[in-house]
Amino acid sequence: MAAIVAENLTKSYGKHRGISELSLCVGEGDFYGFIGPNGAGKSTTIRTLLGLLSPSGGHAKVFGMDIVKEKTKILSRVGYLPSETMFYRGLYVRDIIRLSANLRKQDCRKEAAFLCERLQLDTSRKIEELSFGNRKKVGIVCALQHKPGLYILDEPTGGLDPLMQREFYAILKERNQEGATVFLSSHILSEVQRYCSHAAIIREGRLLAADRVECLGHTGAKRVTLCGVDKPPSLDGIKDIKAENGTVSFLYSGAPGCLLKGLLEMEITDITVAEPDMEEVFMHYYGERKEA
Repeated sequence: MAAIVAENLTKSYGKHRGISELSLCVGEGDFYGFIGPNGAGKSTTIRTLLGLLSPSGGHAKVFGMDIVKEKTKILSRVGYLPSETMFYRGLYVRDIIRLSANLRKQDCRKEAAFLCERLQLDTSRKIEELSFGNRKKVGIVCALQHKPGLYILDEPTGGLDPLMQREFYAILKERNQEGATVFLSSHILSEVQRYCSHAAIIREGRLLAADRVECLGHTGAKRVTLCGVDKPPSLDGIKDIKAENGTVSFLYSGAPGCLLKGLLEMEITDITVAEPDMEEVFMHYYGERKEA
C-alpha cells in the first residue's frame, strides 16, 4: 500500500494560487523529499493532505484513507511538524510534550525523554524563554514521541544548528529503517540529496518532476570543468558558466562528440566531467519550465 496518493489535487484561494492538479505517490517505508522554494506550494500541499485545508479539486488518500472523509483517522497515524511551531505561552516544555501525548491518549514519557536527551532539549523552561531553534525541537518531540507510521514534516530543520540537524536526521533514518514513512518538505537541496531516496520538485503550485533522487539528476546535462583556460569552447548547449583563476566550469547538454571536437582546439591542462549536483538539477527543472 502507498502511504500517500494524490490525484489532480487542487487547492485555490480565490484569485490566489495554491496548488494545481498535483499528482503524487509516496510508497510505504519511503524517505521522500518535497522540494521547492518558499511560496511554491509545499505547505499548502501538506495541509491539504492532512485535511487541515479542504481541497478545491482532485482527491488524495493517506494509508488508503480519504483526506476529507477520514481526516481524524489519518491524523491519529501521522506525526506532523508544521514549518512554524506555535505553543501556548506560560507552559513549561515538559507540560507541552505531555499535553501532546495526552491528546493522543498515549504514554510517551520514555520516548519523549529519549528524544529530549538526543536533541539536548531542556524541558524545565517555559516555552516563551526558548529560542526559535529550541521551539522547533519541542515540535519535533511532539511529532515523533508516539512513533507513528508516517512523518509529515514541513521545513523541519529551520532554526536547528548543524549538529542538531545531523542528529535529527539520524533519528529519522532510524525510524525509517524500522518501517516508518518520512515525507518532508525542504528548500535545502543538500538535505534532500543526502537523506532522501525519492523526491518531487514543485514550482508555483505545480509538480515539475518526481523520481528517485539519483534519477532526477539524469537531465542530460554534465558539469564540465576545464583547467588552463578562462572560457568554455564556443558550442551550443553550454550554460551556467563559472570562470576563476584559470579554471572554467559549465553545464553542457549537447552531443559528446561536439564537446570533444571543441576541446581539441583548446590548450587545457586537465578536465573533469561529472553529474550535476542537486542544486544544479533543481535549477535545470526550474529554468526549463520558466523558459517554456
